[in-house]
Amino acid sequence: MGEVNRGPSVLTRAFAILDAFGTVSPELTHGAITQATGLAPATVHRLLAELVERDAVERIGRGRYRIGMHLWRLGSLAPAGRNLRDTALPYLQDLFEVTHEVVHLAVLDDDRVMYLEKLEARPGVSVVSGVGLRLPLHATGPGKVLLAHTPPDFAERILSGPLPRHASGTITDSRRLRATLAAIRQQGYAISRDEMTEGAASVAAPVRDSDQVVASISVVVPSKAGDLSPLIPPVRLAALGVTRELRRGRAR
Repeated sequence: MGEVNRGPSVLTRAFAILDAFGTVSPELTHGAITQATGLAPATVHRLLAELVERDAVERIGRGRYRIGMHLWRLGSLAPAGRNLRDTALPYLQDLFEVTHEVVHLAVLDDDRVMYLEKLEARPGVSVVSGVGLRLPLHATGPGKVLLAHTPPDFAERILSGPLPRHASGTITDSRRLRATLAAIRQQGYAISRDEMTEGAASVAAPVRDSDQVVASISVVVPSKAGDLSPLIPPVRLAALGVTRELRRGRAR
């Protein structure tokens, strides 16, 4: 007799809960987690209690949750992300000193853009990004840079799927997004305005290791800032600096 299909394992359901924080918000209620995962409310309640007990999830405020420190400690051990972050950090800090705006380092994670680092003091604009947060590729500057340099079949899967609107400037038309990605590949940077967050604009550029784009660096400013072209040279210079360091490390 064959095995009986008992549905998703406990581990699979626990990861579904953890993944919800990266795809929806860094802080979630029980109801939001239930909606995002499609799990039964009682199952979510039970698994959240176990995750909180193990410090994988923290309970904050009134009925809200966020990723716990135990997962941050485990995540910091991942060599690829840590090495990239360590290599990029001096250039991110230089870019921050030049602009005094929010600076990001981001990578492709499945079909999302994940933020590895975020530098900010007192930002002039509120942004939804955060270290470890995963956001849609089509609605973010770093995400579009990464999407522009993915294999054609991967890019086509994103372009042919839903492109939800997150703010007034989100590109939701696949034909327009294709043209935007082609322009990013040609010019070497992306400019976004009111796409993921209303009131926020960004300039992003690719970081390469060998011939592959492995990350994106961006600066976020208020969208009312007007002309963003003065930000293009420092962002591209920072990305090129990280690229040079990665290639130098590979040559050693």
